[in-house]
Amino acid sequence: MTRVMATSAAAGRAVPAVRAVPALQAALAAEDAAIFGYGVAGAHLSGSRMSAAEQDWTVHNEARDTLTAMISALGATPVAAQAFYRLPFEVTDAASAAKLAAYLEEGVTRAYLGLVAVSDRRLRAFGALAMQGPAERAAFWRGTTEAFPGLDVPG
Repeated sequence: MTRVMATSAAAGRAVPAVRAVPALQAALAAEDAAIFGYGVAGAHLSGSRMSAAEQDWTVHNEARDTLTAMISALGATPVAAQAFYRLPFEVTDAASAAKLAAYLEEGVTRAYLGLVAVSDRRLRAFGALAMQGPAERAAFWRGTTEAFPGLDVPG
């Protein structure tokens, strides 16, 4: 298999090109994990926080359907959702549920960031736009914003 290389203008060196289907599959997997996680978080929320979680859950279901269609249109089989996802920590109350929601949204943001590196210009634009929603939702659940959502910035 030949590896496609692209040139990084900023660094002036060759870097591996990101392929579309694996990047879309990663975004789909993140959406599936978020759908599962919001089910757990929602069990510990009430009032306006529960309403926000329900809206976010619906958005992730719609995004999953969009990604599934995009992957199928490229002739690939979308990865199936797992029956169960290991949570990063125990969720026992509203505070840990909000922390989980922020964690899930950060994961979705990172997954869409992966699409920004594909060679297809339309998918790059899709990824850049798709990052905005989960970055905003993560800020809502976290209560603060980040300078570069989706990127691991050295502390």
